[in-house]
Amino acid sequence: MRLTALTFTAAVALANVTFAETVAPSDVSFGEGGAIEQSLTGVAGDPVNGKDVIVNKGRGNCVACHSSEAWADTPFHGEVGPLLDGVGDRWSAAELRGILANAKNTFEGTIMPAYYKVDGFTRPGNAYTGKAAEGALDPLLSAQEIEDVVAFLSTLKE
Repeated sequence: MRLTALTFTAAVALANVTFAETVAPSDVSFGEGGAIEQSLTGVAGDPVNGKDVIVNKGRGNCVACHSSEAWADTPFHGEVGPLLDGVGDRWSAAELRGILANAKNTFEGTIMPAYYKVDGFTRPGNAYTGKAAEGALDPLLSAQEIEDVVAFLSTLKE
């Protein structure tokens, strides 16, 4: 009987993870000041993967603009964006999620990319580059990567 109860509990937990709904970029609900209260995935973020997204130039590449003691060993970090030390004390998870998804909802005129946006772009066209993307675009980061970065940034306390 105990094995059956354990199996049932594990199955329910797996089902909750498997069927967690991901919010599509076009369905994101931004609140006051650009915050996104609801998780984009319903799955807790992984701070270890979040740091990798931040420092990996092929993923988030946050280090191109931001610096922090948390990745001081990563070469060529930028100083264009604000220092992120203590960001977990300055912003809530909902505010961080909103800034990552589309910082222009919080900071009008920012040059920070909208990491979870798929429409409303001005494309240069084939006449300009010969390589313009056609059709729908994918967001720069997945919903889970956004949650992972939020989980990592939330650990950066003063």
